[in-house]
This record gives sequence, structure tokens and C-alpha cells, in this order.
Amino acid sequence: MLTPVPPESSWRSVVDGVRRACVAAGEPDPLDEAAQLRLTHHGLDGSTLWLTDEAGFALAHDGAVDLAVAPDERRSGHGTALAEAAFAGSGPVTAWSHGDHPAAARLAERHGLARVRELWVMRRPTSLPLPELQVPEGVTVRGYRSEDEAEVLRVNAAAFAHHPEQGSMDADDLAARMGEPWWDPAGLLVADDGDGLRGFHWTKQHDASLGEVYVVGIDPAAQGQGLGKVLTLAGLHHLAGLGVDEVLLYVESDNTPAVRVYSGLGFEHAASDTHVQYRRD
Repeated sequence: MLTPVPPESSWRSVVDGVRRACVAAGEPDPLDEAAQLRLTHHGLDGSTLWLTDEAGFALAHDGAVDLAVAPDERRSGHGTALAEAAFAGSGPVTAWSHGDHPAAARLAERHGLARVRELWVMRRPTSLPLPELQVPEGVTVRGYRSEDEAEVLRVNAAAFAHHPEQGSMDADDLAARMGEPWWDPAGLLVADDGDGLRGFHWTKQHDASLGEVYVVGIDPAAQGQGLGKVLTLAGLHHLAGLGVDEVLLYVESDNTPAVRVYSGLGFEHAASDTHVQYRRD
């Protein structure tokens, strides 16, 4: 059932078509931001792609697999064929189920992948009133400037030293994100104490109605000062000022302190709004 990978313009059309079909059916995009940026800037360099006609695809890169089948094409063996190719052998591999699909759980079990992480999507309507922003003395919260690049990268690396995705962001990754259509320097809020940055809150406006708490990073040396809540609140005020109706964020389900902060600011999580990572060691 697998089909040869066609020239670039054709395989991109297949991948984009499956993604659009999933989103049109009310599902999350089957490719996360890292995979999207990689395809945009590097194509299939360092990656392997499998297709089943125009019904589905599996994309592997550095031991991580993204697999999707268009909703109308499911229950026809496409997912099975793609999984058999992408998860062949017994080596280490990871895969995300964006939306916690039961079919993904069955494929994961069949190929020896265990459920290891849950990423929650939490949402908050901007119609809820926000507390007044109170910035600690000696700190200025402002928008990003080009001279902040090194400090943002330093704080990010320190804050996410043990995070498997975010902590590896380098200057090229930062530049790629700043090259996206949604980039707005005013939406990358930094906490500046005059000697450097203590933290940052990178917001994202997806469209006229949806905003995101994209990344909140606090320098470990500044932990315990309440800056996480201050920067989160500053970003929420910024997004509300843009006129969006809802703000979402992603948080590890076992990050109890962060979940507590976000819940206290009015964010809620629905069980169906869960992304699951499977892994075979």
C-alpha cells in the first residue's frame, strides 16, 4: 500500500492535504511546530517520508515519528501500513498523538511504544477579567529588542535545560521562529533588571480570535520571585489588547506548579485537549 515518494512539490501537496483534512475535521494539526519548521526550511534533508497514495503519511526524523491519515481515509489499512514502515525494528523511537486518539494508542501498543508524556492544552476566554499587573521593583517588562537575542537564548537554555524540545533552541531556531508570519517583537515580553534578563514570555497571535502563551522562561537564578506569574499576566494583558477571544497554552500534565498558576489565572483543561507522547526505548 505504500507509494514511492514523488518530487518535492507533489509530496508537499500530499502532506499539506492530509494536514488540512485533519484540521477541517476539528482535529489538531498532526505536525507540531518543530516538524513544520523543519519541512519548511530543510525539506526532507535528514528525514524519511512514507506515503499511502494521498491518504496518509509518516515522517521520521532523529528517531521521532509523525504519522497521520486523513479522517475520510481511516479504517482502510493506511495507518497500519505506515506504522509498520515507520516503527520497523526494535530501536528507540518516539511519536506524538495530537489529540490522544484511541487508534494511536493501539498502534503504539502493537509496536512496543509506551505512553510516557501528557501535554495538556489549557484555554482561557479573554472575557474573564484579568488582575492588575504589578511588576517587582527594579524590573522592567518590555518588548523584545534585537540586542536581547543572546540573553533570551541564555535564559531559555537555563530554564529548559531538562526539556527535550524547548531547551535545544539555538540562534538558528530563534531566527526561524522570528521569520514566521506571526512574529511580533512587541509580543515577546522580557523582564529586564538592568544587568540582563530574568525571564521572558513569548506570546503568539494565531489569528484575529486566538492567542497563545507560547513560551514562558524564567532564569533559575530568579526563581521564587513570582516572575512566572508576572510575565504570564503581562502577556495575557498584551493578547487581550490585540482583541483575541481566547488564549491557549501547552503545559506538561505533571508540572503541578505551572498548572496551579495557570488555573489561578482562569485557564481550564478538557480531557479531550490532551497530546500524548509514546516511546520505545
